[in-house]
Amino acid sequence: MLLFTTFFFDLDGTLVDHFAAIHRAHSYTMQQLGLPAPTMDQVRAAVGGGLELAIARLVGVDRVEQALKIYRPYWDATMLQDVKLLPGARELLEGLHARGATLAVLTNKHGPSSRLVCDHLGITRFLRGVFGAGDTPWIKPQREFVAHALAQFGASETGALLVGDSPFDVAAAKNGGFPSWCVSTGTHTAAQLQAAGASKVFPDLFALGRELGL
Repeated sequence: MLLFTTFFFDLDGTLVDHFAAIHRAHSYTMQQLGLPAPTMDQVRAAVGGGLELAIARLVGVDRVEQALKIYRPYWDATMLQDVKLLPGARELLEGLHARGATLAVLTNKHGPSSRLVCDHLGITRFLRGVFGAGDTPWIKPQREFVAHALAQFGASETGALLVGDSPFDVAAAKNGGFPSWCVSTGTHTAAQLQAAGASKVFPDLFALGRELGL
């Protein structure tokens, strides 16, 4: 028997490795603005709180709107290049789905982009919903975002788990009233995730799946 019945998954760094495309889009944007391209480490450190925050961290608050006009069309044209599932993601989703769990994506990535990625990678069939930035007035870690997602399939916080890779995910789960299990495959180390208050931390999704008995 599963420990949980409802699973929310972050996308980038948790289920999906999209950092090559994200880095490419930020590099293109910053070079168009006459700025040096960021390193991959700089991009990894900037993302997680939504696109506007990432851009503000990289180019400055006063140039966000200018940068968005460059970034968004380039991203739309190139976003499906170099995107791939992280090891263990498909196996975990298939296993949980087969056991009757309710699965959904809860991400600060742009909602329409997130749904395209899930379709492209063939995981939409396992999911009851994909909730992302722009789909509601809220993003993680706001309690309202989590409550909205739960309400879409009549679930409660009891029996829910958020699987993520960042303190945003940990805080979202706390605000939603349920635990967070994190993987150190994305933007933060195991020590950082533990310091943020993650309920459990795993090196990858295979290890997390074993904890669930899959």
